[in-house]
Amino acid sequence: MNMPLPITHVATTDIKDMMSPAPGRRMALPGFAEEFVDFPHYIIRITDRIWHDRDIDLCLEWYTSDCLIHTLGGDIVGAQTVADNTRSTLAVFNDRRLDADNVIWSEDEPGTFYSSHLITSKMTHTGAGEFGPATGKRVRVQTIADCLCKDNRIFREWLVRDNLGLVMQLGLDPDAIAARLSAADGERKFSLIDFHAGNRANVEARQPSHGHDSPAVGTSLAALSSVWQARSAKHAEDIYDFRVAGAYPGGAALYGPDDLCRWFEPLWAAFPDLSLSIDHVAEIGYLGDARDVAVRWSATGLHTGQGRYGSPTGAPIFFMGVSHMRVMNGRVREDVCVWDDLAVRRQIAEARR
Repeated sequence: MNMPLPITHVATTDIKDMMSPAPGRRMALPGFAEEFVDFPHYIIRITDRIWHDRDIDLCLEWYTSDCLIHTLGGDIVGAQTVADNTRSTLAVFNDRRLDADNVIWSEDEPGTFYSSHLITSKMTHTGAGEFGPATGKRVRVQTIADCLCKDNRIFREWLVRDNLGLVMQLGLDPDAIAARLSAADGERKFSLIDFHAGNRANVEARQPSHGHDSPAVGTSLAALSSVWQARSAKHAEDIYDFRVAGAYPGGAALYGPDDLCRWFEPLWAAFPDLSLSIDHVAEIGYLGDARDVAVRWSATGLHTGQGRYGSPTGAPIFFMGVSHMRVMNGRVREDVCVWDDLAVRRQIAEARR
């Protein structure tokens, strides 16, 4: 009797095996095309076809016509808009790749699947776009795309990319870029601060917890709480492994809980009243007893302190981020935390206009 093949584990599987897996379903996947052996394979395969095969019109097949995509810079609606934005991005970075580091997933309701897709993009700035004229510089940026999928289509997505790290690698001034983008908002009578008013209210209404914590999820949420809420270096030492590897906006590469807390100190100073909510949690196995946990979260606070973002403006600021944590032996060993810090600076620039 043949044993069923395991569900695709993106973090440990070679890309060739993910592109050409052994045929046959490895999990129940009602409503999805037969070519997909399981849900992680669906996510990897459609990304590869759209971005690497450059078959951009497949967006119209794999996104619903009214899909809602949330970014910190504003929402995007519809499969056609997704296709148009993909073309625009490739016009600016014509060799952009989306290499899969991990897919952490869950089945939130029967037939409705949630993916948290950690991506590393390597690309060359070959065209003019929102960041200015082409620089010819080669950059590497991390992105996380959280998608809700049903019946072979994405119907909702939360997209976070390290745009701060991107503009820094291009040799540009992030605050000057944020001010320019905010000025363009003003010209079209758009307020990013007002746009996020409902999101800020949702953060304040939620508790920073999750209803069915496993040990690994509990550790991950405690790690987020220790840096965003408790702001405690001692607490962080209890939650993070002493050799934890951290990746944060701006391309920050950190080592150890002391580095993590030191990196957060200017953020804490800028927002003394930061509050956090947990919006979604997914968990899968890694190797052995290690677990991979994806947490989508939101945070808000008043910019009332002198810190990372310059002189205080008093503005209410909204953050939307995703953290991928690898939990080993009861502690966080790796922490990849992505949010669009350029859009945070854009909110602050709006308050200064």
